[in-house]
Amino acid sequence: MFYGYKLHGVCSVTGVFHSLDITKAEVHDIHFLKNIKQQMSDCVLLGDRGYLSDSIQLDLFQSANIKLETPKRMNQVNYKPQPYVFRKSRKRIETLFSQLCDQFLIRRNYAKTFEGFKTRILAKITALTLVKYINKLTNKQYQKSNHLTTPNGLN
Repeated sequence: MFYGYKLHGVCSVTGVFHSLDITKAEVHDIHFLKNIKQQMSDCVLLGDRGYLSDSIQLDLFQSANIKLETPKRMNQVNYKPQPYVFRKSRKRIETLFSQLCDQFLIRRNYAKTFEGFKTRILAKITALTLVKYINKLTNKQYQKSNHLTTPNGLN
């Protein structure tokens, strides 16, 4: 039997997850944002096109001072490209999710129960966070000793 789920995550541009949720595949992405306003405030969130909603963006801003930045679709009225700083940050976040998929095989999961599934997902996200932390420590050590490379296997 096959079940479909979506992983929603809020992470910093440095790769640290602040909030996670797993929903059934058929649940629209917008519903994740309803929970965010109780967890965060006074920040800018960069979302993908799945989070496009003028009413949700307005609600987030009015209730928690959260500015949701999503790229517009090219065929939308008043289309203009997203500022470079947001595109660069989104690319870092997309790279993080790609690492979860490619290096930590987050899509491959043989759990028998939903509890097992959640545990395995959390373990993989924790492992990625640990790798990010080790990289940060290692890069500091290399910067202090004027090396320009990072150790093999920690990239």
